Amino acid sequence: MVDSTAFPQAQEFHLSLRVADLAASTAFYAALFTVSPKDTTPRYSTFLLPELHLNLVLLVNDSQKPLDTYSLYHLGLGVAGKAQVIAAYHAAMAAGAPIVKPPRTTWRGTPLHELWLRDPSGYLIEVYARLTVEELAQMPSDQEPTFLVPGTDTSQSAP
Repeated sequence: MVDSTAFPQAQEFHLSLRVADLAASTAFYAALFTVSPKDTTPRYSTFLLPELHLNLVLLVNDSQKPLDTYSLYHLGLGVAGKAQVIAAYHAAMAAGAPIVKPPRTTWRGTPLHELWLRDPSGYLIEVYARLTVEELAQMPSDQEPTFLVPGTDTSQSAP
């Protein structure tokens, strides 16, 4: 069991749901939350609801598998910054939590500092922090991920 004081305090709850019809799901959640999505692409729609501390992403189901509405794609825990993502990695390592992707900065899509774990049931957990303006200015030209902890840049399975 992880000592709860070792993990950074969450600032936002992030939920990503695979959907069968992105347009219909986007319209439904826009009506439900009475807010337009922050971002909409052919692959996803993102809703930010500050009053709920919620970041909801609707993602096209492109897996060729039928949707299982009893399962989630992943849960996300938004933290304050890069240092908290790294702290979460060390806390997860100390607890023996399976690391799916080590802490890194990703540049494609939504640039983030991120760490991917699996919970005891096998659900994916993404611990992430949004990049500052200064951090965004450091984007490499190839946009390849930048690993945040030395020695963790080994090949990892995708979530």
